Amino acid sequence: MSSGSTENMRFIGLIVSVATLGGFLFGFDSGVINGTVDGLQEAFDSTTVGTGFNVASMLLGCAVGAFVAGRLADVIGRRAVLLISAVLFIVSAWGSGVAGDATLFVVARVLGGLAVGAASVIAPAYISEVAPAERRGRLSSIQQVMIIVGLTAAFLSNYVLAEVAGGSRVQLWGGYEAWRWMFWAELVPATLFLVLLFFIPESPRFLVAKGREQEAERVLGRLLGAEAVSTKLAEIRDSLADDHQPRLSDLISTDTGRIRTIVWVGIGLATFQQLVGINIVFYYGAVLWQAVGFTENDALKINILSGALSIGAVFAAIALIDRIGRKPLLLIGSVGMAVGLTVMAFAFASGSLVDGNLVLSDGAGVAALIAANAYVVAFNFSWGPVMWVMLGEMFPNQIRGSGLAVSGFAQWTANFAIIMSFPWLLANIGLPITYGFYAVAAVTSVWFVAKMVRETAGRELEAMEG
Repeated sequence: MSSGSTENMRFIGLIVSVATLGGFLFGFDSGVINGTVDGLQEAFDSTTVGTGFNVASMLLGCAVGAFVAGRLADVIGRRAVLLISAVLFIVSAWGSGVAGDATLFVVARVLGGLAVGAASVIAPAYISEVAPAERRGRLSSIQQVMIIVGLTAAFLSNYVLAEVAGGSRVQLWGGYEAWRWMFWAELVPATLFLVLLFFIPESPRFLVAKGREQEAERVLGRLLGAEAVSTKLAEIRDSLADDHQPRLSDLISTDTGRIRTIVWVGIGLATFQQLVGINIVFYYGAVLWQAVGFTENDALKINILSGALSIGAVFAAIALIDRIGRKPLLLIGSVGMAVGLTVMAFAFASGSLVDGNLVLSDGAGVAALIAANAYVVAFNFSWGPVMWVMLGEMFPNQIRGSGLAVSGFAQWTANFAIIMSFPWLLANIGLPITYGFYAVAAVTSVWFVAKMVRETAGRELEAMEG
């Protein structure tokens, strides 16, 4: 799909801007928990494992949301799924703040997880289905920018609210603790997302798959120009099965009777993105840095710094992803993450326990801080945006929804396992071995990319093979 006119690109830009608000909410909802852990532990009198579950509970919803959304998007449409996710973001933000006990809080966070899971897989797929092939990587990568902007906005919001109140557990406005207002801050962007979704169209590839070709023609005309519509319609038709609608069983090859190789590649990409431990920094950043001697205030400032560096790294990826391709960025990122994680593991290993807390020397603390931020930069230059871009574009049209369902489920299941295990690992095994495991995963991902991943840059979606 190519589009050169200013009018077409303005329309595409509008669609991308609205769709990526889902990424912003993905990031905000994921990052807001970072500053509320102490408040949750006090409010609900949680144990270490209980706190881990309260933090990770959203990810249960994410796994289900990603799986259901991928399939549902083939039934009711990409935009319709995003509308449902916007409503769930609103309900979750309100419910998380008003929750009076751990059970209600977990229910609210699971609902938010359904929204995050849906937005995480459908927004990049939707963007891929409306973007020109030659710009698809850059436009799809904006999703990751917005995820990081959302994370950074949550970190900044948490910091400001904690500063105004005098701590996350201190009462702020209306007699409610600051950590509750941290969740309620999400109501503003969530409501904006819901309203703006009514101003963008459905994916033309979904419309063709459902036999709604007149609607597809109108959308394609605005995306491509009238002269290109008939050719693109024919290409989309040819990429779809002529005897049935897209279904989950399409993931099994009719030639071999086995799950298609491209599905395993999608699962591998989704899983490795989490096994390197990136969300430990995003979800437990404040806890992590307090564990090695920083104050709560300093830890929240470090989170903001990490978020800002992440945004810069994603912009660098956007500049290169359509020029040098997806695969080289993944390889560079894997090597960079492996180095950063290894340095962090050795820095943590050099520390000593004082009253149950890990204390680092000034040199080791600085090394850990630099390595952590280098690791975050490497991730957001590569696996952060590229994994989502590839999941949104690598599957053939017939299996895109189903492929996203399975890969998204794998991604969020791995995310849940990593997040749920971290408090226990921190308390019982320690940071050096924990980060050593993440480093091994990063090294292994180099082999996986080199051996299994095929380049998708510059290829039309109708040319994807599986």
